Amino acid sequence: MRYTFSLFLLLLAFWASNSEIHTGLLFFLGFVSIMLVLLITRRMRLLDRESLPLHLFSRIVPFYAWLLKEIVYSSFYVLKLIFRGEKALSPTIITIPLDFKDDLSKVIFANSITLTPGTLSLHLDRDSIQVHALTRELAEALLNGEMAKRIKELES
Repeated sequence: MRYTFSLFLLLLAFWASNSEIHTGLLFFLGFVSIMLVLLITRRMRLLDRESLPLHLFSRIVPFYAWLLKEIVYSSFYVLKLIFRGEKALSPTIITIPLDFKDDLSKVIFANSITLTPGTLSLHLDRDSIQVHALTRELAEALLNGEMAKRIKELES
């Protein structure tokens, strides 16, 4: 029930932030739409710990702030590589061993790698991930494990 109520609040906030006109009719239609979505998701049994990870809410905000900083930093790094030319590139494919507790952490890790400019998740297995990096420096930064450490903090 808490997942249903949380999804209701999330959808209501999303609808309210995207709606510029707040009349009684539009509020009623928005409420009916939200209730229809909740009915469908409950009947399909889509609401669970993985689809709506409420347990991560308090820890995900600092992680997103750190990830945003890394995305900006990597964007400038890739821009510097572009200006330096092809000689600055040393494309590398590495395999990083994974030791996360659940699959959600593995997916967050793979997506975070892909979101960061200069790196791309190629293949995700149960116990490892294959990553392409534009330079050896980027590959070593991933092997260093800072991103994995921060995602492990989400699991706690």
